[in-house]
Amino acid sequence: MARDLASAQAFYGAVLGWEFRATRLGDGFSVAFQNGAPVAGIGALAGSLGVPVAWTPYFAVEDADVTAGRIRERGATMAVGPLPFGTGRAGMAADPAGAAFGFWQGEVIPDWTVGHYSAPAWLELRTRDAFAAAIFYGEILDWAGEPQGCCTVSYEHDHVVLRHGRDAVARISGGAVDEDPDPQVRPRWHVHFRVPDLEAAIESATGLGGRMASPVETSGTSRSVVLADADGALFTVVAPQGLSA
Repeated sequence: MARDLASAQAFYGAVLGWEFRATRLGDGFSVAFQNGAPVAGIGALAGSLGVPVAWTPYFAVEDADVTAGRIRERGATMAVGPLPFGTGRAGMAADPAGAAFGFWQGEVIPDWTVGHYSAPAWLELRTRDAFAAAIFYGEILDWAGEPQGCCTVSYEHDHVVLRHGRDAVARISGGAVDEDPDPQVRPRWHVHFRVPDLEAAIESATGLGGRMASPVETSGTSRSVVLADADGALFTVVAPQGLSA
């Protein structure tokens, strides 16, 4: 959710190489494409809804009203909706630890799955209690349900990992602190996007009013950094290990 759609498009187009197309959701919403495939949506909705500028994962659900009811029953907060939105219905909520997320009932772009093609590379929830969070999301989103296509949840290397088929699509890790002044430490969902060159992405972001919000982290296969856009929205970029400007 952005305050100004044109400014957000200019920033993310330069940093991540995205192109944008209008949608049936109106002039205030566009879908970002990379190499012809959809990556993410940007809506100029933050001001009208009174919410912070932020990247938020939206999870597909069968029934938005049922999902909203489950959220309330489990002590979490419904912030917006469910409301009619374009071709479906959407809602925004905060889980019991305060991490914001959305859900969507309606048309879903075929094969647009986290970790595939140009979709976000990874979703990560940093929260107080990883197991409590896994139970909460599993119950409200039917992650471990019976219908075909549902997900499996497992414990791997001190994290709870969500898999869709063979693909790991999200990770939940514990240790976040509710009242910490650093948003990197407070419970929240982190959205990771792939880039071919980490330094080039950092240079573009800082040149357009953004900033680095974390040191560069290095693993055996990749390098990543948390960036903030010009309005403060946090996102993570991930590049293959060994590539630099």
